[in-house]
Amino acid sequence: LVIHNYIVTGFPPADGFVQPYVENPLDTGHYPAEGIYRQILGSAKDYVYIVTPYLILDNTMIASVTSAAKAGVDVRIITPKIRDKWYVHPVTQFNYQELLEAGVRIFEYTPGFIHSKMMVSDDNYCVVGSINLDYRSLYLHFECATFLYHCKEITAVKEDILDCIEQSEEITYEHCLQMNKPYRLWLSILRLYAPLL
Repeated sequence: LVIHNYIVTGFPPADGFVQPYVENPLDTGHYPAEGIYRQILGSAKDYVYIVTPYLILDNTMIASVTSAAKAGVDVRIITPKIRDKWYVHPVTQFNYQELLEAGVRIFEYTPGFIHSKMMVSDDNYCVVGSINLDYRSLYLHFECATFLYHCKEITAVKEDILDCIEQSEEITYEHCLQMNKPYRLWLSILRLYAPLL
């Protein structure tokens, strides 16, 4: 960025585009975080990799994620194996079965609690910031993130996510079926309170 007397007069050479943005619950009707996540999922051709500590999806986000997977996109989601909040992790697990049925691959990071919030797609699009894939982050909290397009840093984010996958346990559909009935009932009850978690 070239500044002369506080006026922007030009931009230096760059290999891509970087755009910071914020999520402001006071600006009702405008939800940039949800819009960007859905846009990335909707335009993906090859892959979308997601890292989030809290996977508490509403119907709109579930539809976006599952639609991408059903269209043949390699959708992978990493969540923590070690939880920080006892009541949030079960709600995260509640979403697994529907996502797995659609072809999404889910991994739980085993070395410790993972608090990263990242999404990368097709080596061209990337989001890194504070925005979880849950109702509170997308609609109720003040949050911030950065959107990257066609930047070399996207490769580093992708490699970091792939490294996390190597250290994670893949969750299969059989995992979900092995949950006992009382625990599945408990998940269903907690799911009712998802927007408050």
